[in-house]
Amino acid sequence: MIKTGEYNGASIIIPEAVIAELEAQANQGREIGFSGLTELQALCRLAEEGTIDLKFVGVRPTLEQVKLASGGEIDALIRNAAIENGAKFITSDIVQAEVARAKGLDVMYLKPQVEDFTPLGIDQFFDEHTIAVYLKERVPPVAKKGTIKEMRLVRIREQPTSEYELRNLAQEIVERAKRDPDGFIEVEKRGVTVVQIGSLRIAITRRPFSDGMEITAVRPIVDITLEDYDKSNVIKNRIIGDKRGLLIAGPPGAGKTTLAQSIATYLADHGFVVKTMEAPRELQVPDHITQYTTLDGSMANTADILLLVRPDFVIFDELRKNEDFRVFADMRLAGIGMIGVLHATGAHDALQRFSDRVDFGVLPQSINTIIFVDKGEITNVYDVGFTIKVPEGMSSEINLRPVTIVSDHETGELVFEVFKYDQETIVMPVMHMETVSAPLKTPSVVKEEEVSSSWKITEKEIQREIGRYTDGFVDVHMLSESKAVVYIDDKDVPAAIGKGGKNIAGIVNKVGIGIDIRPKSELEKQPSQPQPEEELQLGGGVKIRMDKKQLAIICPEQSGKIVDVFAGKEYLFTATVNDAGEIHLAKNSTIALEMIKRHNDGDVIKLRPV
Repeated sequence: MIKTGEYNGASIIIPEAVIAELEAQANQGREIGFSGLTELQALCRLAEEGTIDLKFVGVRPTLEQVKLASGGEIDALIRNAAIENGAKFITSDIVQAEVARAKGLDVMYLKPQVEDFTPLGIDQFFDEHTIAVYLKERVPPVAKKGTIKEMRLVRIREQPTSEYELRNLAQEIVERAKRDPDGFIEVEKRGVTVVQIGSLRIAITRRPFSDGMEITAVRPIVDITLEDYDKSNVIKNRIIGDKRGLLIAGPPGAGKTTLAQSIATYLADHGFVVKTMEAPRELQVPDHITQYTTLDGSMANTADILLLVRPDFVIFDELRKNEDFRVFADMRLAGIGMIGVLHATGAHDALQRFSDRVDFGVLPQSINTIIFVDKGEITNVYDVGFTIKVPEGMSSEINLRPVTIVSDHETGELVFEVFKYDQETIVMPVMHMETVSAPLKTPSVVKEEEVSSSWKITEKEIQREIGRYTDGFVDVHMLSESKAVVYIDDKDVPAAIGKGGKNIAGIVNKVGIGIDIRPKSELEKQPSQPQPEEELQLGGGVKIRMDKKQLAIICPEQSGKIVDVFAGKEYLFTATVNDAGEIHLAKNSTIALEMIKRHNDGDVIKLRPV
């Protein structure tokens, strides 16, 4: 206003209480304090030029007044300066303006500006292909350009950015956030300020939080509806039906938030009350979708309010803290449809992050569907269910337990199992039998040499992990791609298992297969394995032939048929008999070892055509 000539020759009075407040904010590393000091410096320059007369009046607040600042004590000092000088009172604080009017002051309230905004200085670094801009002092500015599927880092100019330039940009950004109805200062802590202005999310950092002043601005470059996704019909059917616990997972920048806002818009347009929980608020959704952030620093407090509001759906973007996962599960169990966004490089990691933070029994009730997004596309949709069974890789009925099962929505194929193992929650990838028996049908797909090589690598990794708990004997036997037995010195077994199974559970999660720890003395008692080229006659007229690498079930009468193999009344597996009338198995596979064990136990092996 001064620069436009409106207040030429006017006396501008700054109360010392204002200086004290700005100094305190700047000392706390808050960007708004630096912005205010920059504004004061500009006023001083105008005073030196003779454009205005600048006065500083009053006294600095006392310690007692500072302690009472939240009750308005500092604001009262500022108003008193206007009363004493008979001056017009200018403020952008609505409460301060209303109190000043009540005191009879001539008030000019600088209300939020609705339109006619000039472009921000940082806009010069953006074009239609720019996703993010990175500005740091003493470094040339760079930008990330392209699409979600293909991005590249590009230098915008050769001249480095100065701290002075960044300070001016930061001040403009903070002032715009205060004046723009679509602007928010989301986070303001020592050395960092995060601002949301429309679709633009800007992070401003200073020392000591960062090693130099930096401004990072990110914006969405695409506007996608739910119909634009390949698997949109699957998502619609599940969230509108009774499967209302949905988790969107993917790596950073994969398009998770874009999908979440597409789902939010779709639901709101189809008669549902939709709210969001975000910190910071960055979803670009229509005005009739209210966006909530943390209340008193806690999403649990926000959830308490939302349960009173009673929305049909809540979009939780994104799950980070332990509290966030518990709030998500609690709201889902309360009957609210929940769509959560979670950073993860794979579905296994998403499950692991969730299962580590909520009770095992709550997991299948909280999440019904997992959507994995990568490079802006839905790559996989997984169904989450619950059953009582023996987990894959465990053979004994003693291991019957509750299991959360995760299957591929399109194929129905089991992908993961989540279960309790010695008080630890295990997320176990499921290796299917076809992986081992594939050579029977398509020899080019999986060769025995490749299976053996991968098993050797896994064996070495297990030996290395178990070796942390024993200096003695370690013998690893791979039973399948999802199960191994490890024999170690008897005295080291308790240390390897750990209290409540904690140590072995950590190893299982790390290597991704089930591990059974057994004492060395048990290995020494085991009967020797059949010799190479040995032919066994099993009950039921079935013969087995073994050599160094494979085990063959000889059944010429079933040539070319698909058969189920039973040991007594217990089903073992299903296989295709080749034209020579044989079923070939890798000798050290789970199936082969089980067949040998059944032979030693005297069980009758039967084949039944499917």
